[in-house]
Amino acid sequence: MPLNQVSALILDDNAHMRGLVRVILAGFGCRRIEEASDCPSALNMVASGDVDIAFVDMKLGGPGQDGLEFCRSVRTSPTSPNVYLPIIMLTAYSERNRVLGAINAGVDEFLVKPVRAVDLANRVNAVIDRRRPFVKCGNYFGPDRRRRDDPRHKGPWRRANDPSTVDI
Repeated sequence: MPLNQVSALILDDNAHMRGLVRVILAGFGCRRIEEASDCPSALNMVASGDVDIAFVDMKLGGPGQDGLEFCRSVRTSPTSPNVYLPIIMLTAYSERNRVLGAINAGVDEFLVKPVRAVDLANRVNAVIDRRRPFVKCGNYFGPDRRRRDDPRHKGPWRRANDPSTVDI
């Protein structure tokens, strides 16, 4: 899909970061770019129905607000207008537990700040051209967290300790 047909949402409490991502997306030819500095505003924009992809900061200012909560709301809220919205997490936090937290919240891709245009383009291409299938398993709903299939894991949980796993 050409980016001139894509409408983007940037959720970040830092105006300079929103501006940087906006300039990069505009340079790629993105047709419409919306900005939000808090979760409620961003969720309202998603509810408008004209958001094709979201770029979300992990940590937002304000009590009880963060990008992970936004992701969980989009993926699991019964009132979510688009549970399949592609979400790219942008953050300065790259520790393993934070990356896993983002993955478990349902983000499609993860990108560590400072953001380079080429990295942003690669993540956008991944969610547009090579999107992973969505899975619902237990309390998780979102893109398949695995980057590759492992033929040893056959059950609904697709983990080594799944009772229906078939060993090869």
